[in-house]
Amino acid sequence: MKSSSSVMRGLTFFSKVQVVLVLSVLVLSIFFQSIFVQVHAADCEESQADLAGAFPQYWGIDEHSTRFVPAEHTTINATNVHQLKLKWAYGLESNSPRSYPLVTKDTIFFGDSGAGLLALDRETGCVRWRHEDSEADVASAILSRVTESGLTLYFTSRREGVFAVDAATGKTLWKASIDDEPVPLYSGTPLLAQGKIFVPISSEEIGLSLNPFYGCCTTSGGMAAFDATTGEQLWYLPTIEEPAQVIGRHFFFVEEWGPSGVPVWSAPTFDAESGLLFYGTGENYTEPATLTSDAIFAVDAATGQRRWVKQFTAGDTFNMGCVIGGPNCPDSPGPDLDFGAPPVLANNGRGETVLYAGQKSGHVHAMNPRTGDVYWSKHLSRGGYLGGIHWGIAADEQAGLLYVPISDFPSGGHSDLPAVPGMFALNLSDGTIRWKNLQDTDSVAGFWPGLSAGIVAAQGLVVAGDLAGGIAAYSAQDGSVLWQFDTAKTFTTVNGVPATGASIDSHGPLLVDDLLIVASGYGGVSMQPGNALLVFQLVEDSVDASQTNSLEGVASE
Repeated sequence: MKSSSSVMRGLTFFSKVQVVLVLSVLVLSIFFQSIFVQVHAADCEESQADLAGAFPQYWGIDEHSTRFVPAEHTTINATNVHQLKLKWAYGLESNSPRSYPLVTKDTIFFGDSGAGLLALDRETGCVRWRHEDSEADVASAILSRVTESGLTLYFTSRREGVFAVDAATGKTLWKASIDDEPVPLYSGTPLLAQGKIFVPISSEEIGLSLNPFYGCCTTSGGMAAFDATTGEQLWYLPTIEEPAQVIGRHFFFVEEWGPSGVPVWSAPTFDAESGLLFYGTGENYTEPATLTSDAIFAVDAATGQRRWVKQFTAGDTFNMGCVIGGPNCPDSPGPDLDFGAPPVLANNGRGETVLYAGQKSGHVHAMNPRTGDVYWSKHLSRGGYLGGIHWGIAADEQAGLLYVPISDFPSGGHSDLPAVPGMFALNLSDGTIRWKNLQDTDSVAGFWPGLSAGIVAAQGLVVAGDLAGGIAAYSAQDGSVLWQFDTAKTFTTVNGVPATGASIDSHGPLLVDDLLIVASGYGGVSMQPGNALLVFQLVEDSVDASQTNSLEGVASE
């Protein structure tokens, strides 16, 4: 394993100065973000939360990352989803929320990067407490685990690492970061299992490569394991084992390094029976390309040792310098076809457990989880560096379906193929298409209506948000739309902070009890930022909810 000291020893004096300057800028940006924030929402009269029944325990709903909510955790299904109506809206202080909620009997825990972690009353949206740690820009789902002191919450901050927080008070119990990379980026949601918290690691060098004077790149992605009780680092497995070397120069004095990159962008998946973690990787940032980029890893959760690695796109070298044609872009840049979505373990209907992985290339791959051997691959769309398949897929073992959202934002990929943004349902057994529901790319001015965010499934339906701000529930039977709502508008909020919905991306919607919860707004490449946290609830005997939802709720005129 590489340590931070060994990496820094490999850098020139000029490169070390660059790293220090970059880190200084990041610290200053966090400082100023902590000063210039909006007025906080009103506090609840009763701050004590009922912490019973915390759900979900994983980004993927279960440890297999199926994103399927069973009937014991939601009453929303295909027969009543049309009765959903907007219950309340909350104005976030961030216009690009990256959190996914955790819900207890009376509280919704959600990360607002502008105000830290929030504990909101699920009935009214008032604030029970806020975790006002200026360093803790919440960038993941909120996880939980019962410890000796009660319920503990876990999340990652993109630059500061992993936080453990007391669910009753919002006080930080511990925070930790890896010692093995100088500029790690904590972008994916961790996973709790076996008393450990497994944390995916990427690198800030993907963005630092935009600077033509930055000596790109020396770091790699990886997977880290921490003790969930103490925060002690237990092991770290980098995705690139060989140390980076100088491979060239530009401007005479700026050194170019490689190999580098291979980030882990998303949550891992865990199989308790085999003791294996599964996760996908991204592209190499610089040449030479390694055999671990754009691949699926299987790792022993106890030791961090590799069991197998299966690569699906070879020679993919890309960094953000390529976007501007900068000198840090590799000589032969690749298409940037990450595995941004966690792999899914599900029964294929024939008594076999299969590992399914969706790629930004527009492919779905079905593998043997013990060996990595490929059973089948299905090419659904043109793909590209913004998907293809971006944040997540879902499996419905009862229906025998794998739900696959397609973004197909016009960005690279197979330009000779038509864009097919929308929802696909594949047979778990062989990958054949059961049904598909494609988006109308001409219907929304100024937006691309692709499905990029993670999705969630339940009894007889699958729910997805799109980049144009729409959210829809599709029938598992034939893909018809059972309910839909346009979030791309302004809302009157329970906390008095103006809120506007926009592109729905990142973690996507959650179904829990009789609620549907979604954050609307995600600022990114050709995406529309917004700051609306929306909570919908089933209303019995609702009169044509698909019509009333488009006209009322708490939307401002």
